[in-house]
Amino acid sequence: MRLLVIEDDEQLGPWLQSELAGALGGADLVTTLDEALAAISVRQFDLIVVDRRLPDGDGVELLARLKQLQPRPGVLVLTALDDPNDIARALDAGADDYLAKPFEPIELIARAKAVIRRLQLDQRGRVTVANLMFDSASRMAYIDGEPLVIPRRELALLEALARRSGQVVLRDTLEAAAYGFDDEIQSNAIDAHISRLRKRLRDNGCLASIKPLRGLGYLLCDTR
Repeated sequence: MRLLVIEDDEQLGPWLQSELAGALGGADLVTTLDEALAAISVRQFDLIVVDRRLPDGDGVELLARLKQLQPRPGVLVLTALDDPNDIARALDAGADDYLAKPFEPIELIARAKAVIRRLQLDQRGRVTVANLMFDSASRMAYIDGEPLVIPRRELALLEALARRSGQVVLRDTLEAAAYGFDDEIQSNAIDAHISRLRKRLRDNGCLASIKPLRGLGYLLCDTR
């Protein structure tokens, strides 16, 4: 994972670089649009975090160029400009998300991870966690390349978990994924489905695990 931070603030820039590198991987820091263009011309980035107000222009000006890259990096725009029109302009120009200053580190990391996950899903149509792969186009799951045949509700739960891998998926979200509006949902039905799904994954040699979190929901994660 490689990130590019475009921020000219002498304190915020290095802090962003450190926080993002610690959570996601290597991160480079530049302070101008010209430096950013030079960086993307020689290196491929998975995520670009860009400020709006830079010494040589508006960070949004860079988005048209980024949309032409293949594979296209995710773009998270940071700014103190939180007017709805400014947000709409950035999103229309190609930003994947928009975070207004000031913000908490935990929100920055969560938003960055979400952008990367969405982009990976959009570009490849599949999510991989350890040796488990879920193909969203065919709605099929594979372990070590072999199809995993499971009941419809368990497949729907696995899809919901895979699309948010590494995040807690709330019980309400899982119920909505597995049941229709008119279905009767018995107490603890989701827990029972998840229990059977976890067993199927283990029995088929899956290295990903579904873990409960404080009664809130479940998360799918790499246990290696």
